[in-house]
Amino acid sequence: MTYSTLISAAELKSRAQYLNLVIVDCRHDLANPNAGREAYAAGHIAQARFAHLDEILSGPKTDAAGRFHGRHPLPDRQRFVEAMRALGINNDTQVVAYDAHGGMFAARLWWLLRWIGHSDVAVLDGGLAAWQALGEQATAEVPPPAAHGNIQDLTSLVRTVDAHALVENLKSQALQVVDARAPDRFRGENETLDAVGGHIPGARNRFFKDNLQADGSFKNATQLREEWLSVIGDPHAAVMQCGSGVTACHNLLALEVAGLGGASLYPGSWSEWSSDAKRPVATGA
Repeated sequence: MTYSTLISAAELKSRAQYLNLVIVDCRHDLANPNAGREAYAAGHIAQARFAHLDEILSGPKTDAAGRFHGRHPLPDRQRFVEAMRALGINNDTQVVAYDAHGGMFAARLWWLLRWIGHSDVAVLDGGLAAWQALGEQATAEVPPPAAHGNIQDLTSLVRTVDAHALVENLKSQALQVVDARAPDRFRGENETLDAVGGHIPGARNRFFKDNLQADGSFKNATQLREEWLSVIGDPHAAVMQCGSGVTACHNLLALEVAGLGGASLYPGSWSEWSSDAKRPVATGA
């Protein structure tokens, strides 16, 4: 048995010895880029390895021509594959990603592995807190370097769209854009991360935290499906975005849990869109 969306802490505990497993700690703080590494050093799930959002799960903010692609562009595909090999990931590895933030960073690794065609990747439902709730202790012991993995760059299991496609969509309205940011930022209020507040015209707002229960675990598939069908119609005609392409992956994970797979990611998201004054901005609800 393999896991391709979520894995519960109880399942991880009971099945860890039967899985060809690599656990990856994805903790991060957008306001303090060193926080995730420091948290990992202080204590993590035993044998877990660390993947930094900025260094491994994202690429340079600008390209060789100086064009800005957002705060967390996709990494170079081959460099990402090499980084996954360095973590010891093979083509047949079950990867489990976790964080302490409701899955908001772990979902980015989940999506990126699917981007390179690896389906056996799941987010630990409820994160580190769910693991510790079972009585499992975090450890500061860092595992020895992994044997180099052999994961390959295979056919992508996910889709993306770029800013040009969404500019064209302003006229056609063929795609439903969904913004994962908090409602106030969507409305253009209290913007602290990007230079311009607001949202892509025509976008709807589905705050990624609305995918979660009070304890930080995901809502069940039935509830997620019901809620998401009030936001989108055909998921294949939906595009997920957020501030920089990270929490949009959380919405994509929720859609997969709900059985509504097929939506695309706009990797540059609001940080890229708003960087070009020629692109229109909407505010309010």
